[in-house]
Amino acid sequence: MKQSIAHVALVVRDYDEAIEFYTQKLHFQLVEDTYQPEQDKRWVVVAPPGSSGCTLLLARASKPEQAPFVGNQTGGRVFLFLATDDFWRDYHDMVAQDIKFIRQPKVESYGTVAVFEDLYGNLWDLIQINE
Repeated sequence: MKQSIAHVALVVRDYDEAIEFYTQKLHFQLVEDTYQPEQDKRWVVVAPPGSSGCTLLLARASKPEQAPFVGNQTGGRVFLFLATDDFWRDYHDMVAQDIKFIRQPKVESYGTVAVFEDLYGNLWDLIQINE
């Protein structure tokens, strides 16, 4: 048996502002942006550059009960982990893009890591794992 996680849904306030953040500030690629008229929503998928694995599905909060979870899908815990092949390159680029880091870089036994916020306040690890 072979399985994999194809997408992780990330609840966002607005499709276009989320696309701009992920593609312009984090340099993700826009994989798909398709309007679904029967549900009056868009299927928006982004992925880190060079990634061939799991992607992010940017899902606009479409009901009032979903709105409070924009930016807080995991109750304040780190939610997503962005692995990189060059921590310092990406860290300095993200700082230049005004990405807010809430935990500064730290060298751990497993690699180098720092915690940043996306445009809604979701917490991410930027991580380069030791080989």
